[in-house]
Amino acid sequence: MRPTGFTRLLRSLPLLTRQQRAQLVAALRPAAGFDSVCAAIDGARTAPLCCPDCACHRHYRHGMNRGLQRYRCRACGRTFSALSGTPLARLRHRGKWLDFLKEMLESRSVRASAKLLGVHRTTSFRWRHRFLNGARLDQPERLAGIAEADELFLLESQKGSRTLDRPARKRGGVARRRGITHQHDCILVARDRSGQTCSFVTGRAAVTATQLHRHLLPVLDPDVLLVTDAHAAYRTFARQARLAHAFVNLRLGERVRGAIHVQNVNSYHQRLRNWLSRFHGVASRYLPNYLGWRWALDGERIASPERFLRAAIGIFHT
Repeated sequence: MRPTGFTRLLRSLPLLTRQQRAQLVAALRPAAGFDSVCAAIDGARTAPLCCPDCACHRHYRHGMNRGLQRYRCRACGRTFSALSGTPLARLRHRGKWLDFLKEMLESRSVRASAKLLGVHRTTSFRWRHRFLNGARLDQPERLAGIAEADELFLLESQKGSRTLDRPARKRGGVARRRGITHQHDCILVARDRSGQTCSFVTGRAAVTATQLHRHLLPVLDPDVLLVTDAHAAYRTFARQARLAHAFVNLRLGERVRGAIHVQNVNSYHQRLRNWLSRFHGVASRYLPNYLGWRWALDGERIASPERFLRAAIGIFHT
């Protein structure tokens, strides 16, 4: 629009009725959301971009791509933008991303979010897991001081699968046998006293020392004091990894012994289980995404849609 036409439009705004002003604001909302998303993406980049195909840092500007600067690599000739190679590449309706992330911060369901934003429920589902695919990797690198570790078990679910490797059961359902079996997903949660939390889906049935070496050892500081229950796998793991280890024997009724307890991680288990119940069952293959989502919400660690967007983008190809 030419400047004279824009000035004429601004002068006519006071003449609009209340209903017309509401319609104008509703019409401008997608464009404003689109500009906010582009600004958040550009602001999240902390280092010069490199080509996602050949990792060359020599490139030049080559037009715009849906509001984002596009570049062409001088080495291989490929074009790319700040979203190339990220989980959010090729997603449409960018003007609604921040509104959708706001609904995710309120833990809305797929259908409720789709209805509020005016998109299809499959689009809402796809967006949820694209955003969580990067956010779930935003975990602390190390747990220091006193770190508690314990497991949470959920009945495995093949929700949404077209083929099942077992007989179908009613929603919820129960395992065939009592106790912890291979029908349960094991979620390992480690949490230090400062609130830093790491969670992993280790597999089915009880956790083993091999799984603890694979998942838990890389995030533990060498000088950490690991506090667990009396599970034999933790004692074996701590001895092999040469870590300081203390445990409480829950079977004998011992829950607290001075600073030795697993109350913090058990409290996190309770919050996680209560939060998951609102989704009426989560497929086992998507559990890592939901663990990252819960960690983002815990203690309002991610409190704004813009921060959620930066976490979803993850590490740029820089």
